[in-house]
Amino acid sequence: MSFWKNKSVLVTGATGLVGSWLVHELLKQGSNVTALVLDNDPASQLFRSGDIDRISVVSGNLSSYHDVVRSMYTNECTEVFHLGAQTIVGTALLDPISTFESNVQGTWNVLEAVRQSKGLVKAVVVASSDKAYGSSGNLPYLEDHPLHGDGPYDVSKSCTDLIAQSYGNTYGLPVTVARCGNIYGGGDLNWSRIVPGTIRDLERKKQPVFRSDGTFIRDYVHVDDVISGYMKLAEVSQTKNLNGEGFNFSRDEPLSVTALYKHICQATVGSYVEPLILNTAKSEIKDQHLNSNKAKSVLGWSSSVSIGDGLAKTVAWYRNYLQSGSNV
Repeated sequence: MSFWKNKSVLVTGATGLVGSWLVHELLKQGSNVTALVLDNDPASQLFRSGDIDRISVVSGNLSSYHDVVRSMYTNECTEVFHLGAQTIVGTALLDPISTFESNVQGTWNVLEAVRQSKGLVKAVVVASSDKAYGSSGNLPYLEDHPLHGDGPYDVSKSCTDLIAQSYGNTYGLPVTVARCGNIYGGGDLNWSRIVPGTIRDLERKKQPVFRSDGTFIRDYVHVDDVISGYMKLAEVSQTKNLNGEGFNFSRDEPLSVTALYKHICQATVGSYVEPLILNTAKSEIKDQHLNSNKAKSVLGWSSSVSIGDGLAKTVAWYRNYLQSGSNV
């Protein structure tokens, strides 16, 4: 029987890329899912899949403590995946206040609600990011590297991470932190990102565009790997004392933007297409990648989705989406 059978689980950020697929997997394994949702988003995979009709939806805002408490306590949730956040670096640069309200205040609201639950919640996984580490010449990042984000988005993730650690270490809350690199997969409709944007352009026979100069190095991890990591973290944290600990989740195979782009071209059209290089990216860290040995040794987790397989699956999703009559 699945660990998740009949569990009452809260997911924040359920309309996002990871949240949508996490809800789907939890339902598949028999969980009763509650989602705190700010706005209806019919384009989200959560809606497109019909999973929205199979879960309990609480309408509210992460920046409202009352809304967070309501979402957690209504169905007596015992596991919490806190994924809700403003996730776009460019948006954070334009609107830092709402980014901090969502990413920072939202995190302390969730964790304070857990603290006040008096033991109801058995595991909390907080989604952080490799951006929390900030820029460093010492790569790959290890979990004990300092967190010192610079730009608004990076700082918001550093704060998210440190607040989670504080609640775990000070109050003994069963909270752990997951740090991933660039997550890709079907359902991401933020077209400014390289994977969905490039696939859409190639499918429409348009020249793809690079916001950077193509040399930036990143981890690229498929959403299926991320979900397996998050769920494994929530499970293991209930048998081991991991309060306040952070874990990196990575394929441990960093790629430049140009190298990833070549993989996308191969998966989509079977040959290389010359991109338009704008080199206009702002507030972006040049090189970032993670070491995931701790997740392997402590959790028994490792990536199972190769770049080739992950992109093939992703291209198939977008091809179906674009051919379904969407004019996005």
